[in-house]
Amino acid sequence: MKRRDFLFTISAATFAKATLNAQAGATILYDSRAVALARVDVDASGALWVQKKDLPRINGFEIKPQGACRADICIPIPRGMMRGDTFNLTAFAQRVGQKFIADPAARVWGFGEIPVMQGAYLDSRIAPDVEVPDRKGQPVRLSQFRGKKVLLVTWASW
Repeated sequence: MKRRDFLFTISAATFAKATLNAQAGATILYDSRAVALARVDVDASGALWVQKKDLPRINGFEIKPQGACRADICIPIPRGMMRGDTFNLTAFAQRVGQKFIADPAARVWGFGEIPVMQGAYLDSRIAPDVEVPDRKGQPVRLSQFRGKKVLLVTWASW
């Protein structure tokens, strides 16, 4: 874990610990936000089980027949990661290579970025085809550079 990420996580965990109210079952830190959950379960191994209905609020995923899905990505999940209406969030994090820290005594869990979402998800995006004139006034389309790395610099006067 990079020093900057560690310091951010520790400061966020300290903030969440200080603001955690007695009614909340747990606080989940993800993507620079804190989500207070009323019902969670921590099993003997220390795994965090959350309600399936809370998953979209936590990390944007939702449970579908094909797995845990967010946007156009679905990650297959084994049956052991689900138990009734609960979902094993720490097992999911381990499955996708996501780093996390936990303070079960304070009821705070912090989750880092999901590598799967950063890699293939962003690499598969296709930029919209734009057309701009070059220095000689000839039209140039972004699609002419498909498969090559391109830096497109724009400027506006407003």
